[in-house]
Amino acid sequence: MRPQTTRRRARPQPTVKTTLGRKHRPDYFLLVICAALLAIGLVVVFAISPALSQAAKVSSSYFVSRQLLAIGLAIIAFIATAQIPLRVWKGLAIPMLLFAGFATIVALLMPVNPAYPAHRWVRLGSFSFQSVELVKFAALLAVAGFFASRIDDDSINDWQKTIKPLLLGVLIAGVLIAGPQKLHAQSDLGSMAVLIALVGAMCFVAGFQMKRILLGAAVLAILVVMVILPSAYRRERLATFVHPESNCQDAGYQACQALIAVGSGGMAGLGLGRSVQAYGYLPEAANDSIFAIYAEKFGFIGSVMLLGLLAALFSRLKTIAERAPDNFSRLLTCGVLAWLSVQSIINIGAMLGLLPLKGITLPLVSYGGTSVVFVAAAIGLVFQVSKYTSFSAPLAVDNQEQGRQSNDNRHDGRRLRGAYHPDLSGRR
Repeated sequence: MRPQTTRRRARPQPTVKTTLGRKHRPDYFLLVICAALLAIGLVVVFAISPALSQAAKVSSSYFVSRQLLAIGLAIIAFIATAQIPLRVWKGLAIPMLLFAGFATIVALLMPVNPAYPAHRWVRLGSFSFQSVELVKFAALLAVAGFFASRIDDDSINDWQKTIKPLLLGVLIAGVLIAGPQKLHAQSDLGSMAVLIALVGAMCFVAGFQMKRILLGAAVLAILVVMVILPSAYRRERLATFVHPESNCQDAGYQACQALIAVGSGGMAGLGLGRSVQAYGYLPEAANDSIFAIYAEKFGFIGSVMLLGLLAALFSRLKTIAERAPDNFSRLLTCGVLAWLSVQSIINIGAMLGLLPLKGITLPLVSYGGTSVVFVAAAIGLVFQVSKYTSFSAPLAVDNQEQGRQSNDNRHDGRRLRGAYHPDLSGRR
């Protein structure tokens, strides 16, 4: 008789589970904040439109209607970037970057207004847009995709594959965007600073060695000094920043008028219909100087509320970045965070006399179609990322370890609060 054998049950192997690709309710609070900022900007533009229309000799509804059109286009851009999959935008990054470079060159060939001699606008009849905003959006996608691919093949700190191409791209952008007017460049040092901050933030998140980041910052500081010193108007702006009251009738005029507007607001503001500085005193009242006009109308209390909204926006972006499902979306969100936060700091700091005037808009608040549309498009990308965020992911589940979790959201070991890295094969 053949002895009966018992079949031994195989022990189940540990399985890896992640929530990559798991769709859930997006971050609607992000939309509420952005809608509030757009509404604030529209209210301020509406309140000062009589003064603006009188100075420009156009109809009283001109500026409000154009801002409404810009908001409508921004909503369309937001829907497009929020609905079209990120992999499609990643594939369009290089063509968009090339087109942005072409648009920048076209802007350099365009005739300029003698009052504003920099070549920053592409004008086709009544249609016009600022090419540097397209450069920011295209660079956001291109650099995020580039760094994500280098993280995947473990060459993020490789000189030939990563650092050399990055430096070459930044150098070309610097010449075209921040170059002096005598070279027929855009001479837009403020926008170049925002672009550098965008790329620098992604370098840190991607895992660049800190010594490389610090060395790059030191070289950048030296280049900024070399760009400012040979330029008479940049030296003048720097001197105006240090002593704005010394030349309030000429180079320091806008800085002095901005401080007057902010100080006139007092604690509660003058009210919507009582602005004085908008009537020809403060230049670019609806664009670069809109925070000063807002402070004049709503005072210290209103200014603190606006700063609170901006801080809430940056906090939501940071949270989404911490919980992003992959390297590309994480880098993308951090780039948007750096873009909006640094641009806001430069704009508001200039109006408060804390930074030199740089001529860039306050995101989602300032009048201007190009800035509003591309900022909304960038936020649409982040809104799409928010559909796939998560707190943590189980690493391995077996009979001994039920529900062991990992909160490591970084391929290079840096920890982020309340987040995880879903691609376990890429962990180091």
